Amino acid sequence: MADVDVLEKEVVEKPVPKPKEPLFSKKNRKLLSDPFDDNNPITVQVLGICSALAITVKLQPAIVMALSVVFVMASGNVIISLLRNFVPNRIRIIVQLVVVASLVVLVDQVLKAFVYDVSKELAVFVGLIITNCIIMGRLEAFALGNKPWRSFLDGIGNAWGYGIILIIVAFFRELFGSGQLMGYQIVPESWYLANGGFYSDNGFMLLPPMALITVGVLIWIQRARNTKLIED
Repeated sequence: MADVDVLEKEVVEKPVPKPKEPLFSKKNRKLLSDPFDDNNPITVQVLGICSALAITVKLQPAIVMALSVVFVMASGNVIISLLRNFVPNRIRIIVQLVVVASLVVLVDQVLKAFVYDVSKELAVFVGLIITNCIIMGRLEAFALGNKPWRSFLDGIGNAWGYGIILIIVAFFRELFGSGQLMGYQIVPESWYLANGGFYSDNGFMLLPPMALITVGVLIWIQRARNTKLIED
């Protein structure tokens, strides 16, 4: 009888395993969606502004840079997350730099092999991904404290949040600055003053200050739509 009571007690006290969190739970989906609006790396955190000014004259380099950052950030987050329990705290920054540098070298070689002209346009800015404050910040603030899947989603979300701003800025700068997109003429030739029309390209859009102004306009539009971002 005593043995039965002990057995029943053990059965009652046996902990119930927690159900596994779905891969795309609400919490995980927020990692993807937040960087597009409430926590955008450029328009809210004001990070990565240098590349937004330098490589957004044309749409194609901006898209290539966005894809490169997506690969580097997502892969780097996963790798650092996998290594988080094995890396001594005192050398964690060095390890992060080595991981990111290796991924950037890989990206650079792929660009030179398949889109050489674009790689020449991006030039040194691909290498500067290594010190991109957005990437290093996510590795340090998120990947070191979370599991690989969540780190992967965080990397994808923040990289695309950064990349979408580059693409939007490049879209307007190339369109209004040269009348083209991806090398294709968008504004009809008949519209130009030289052909008896009414339109002329705005050369100011191709200058670095206009990139900063365009980013400023995007920040203004975002805060006008999402008033909780307005600081007191």
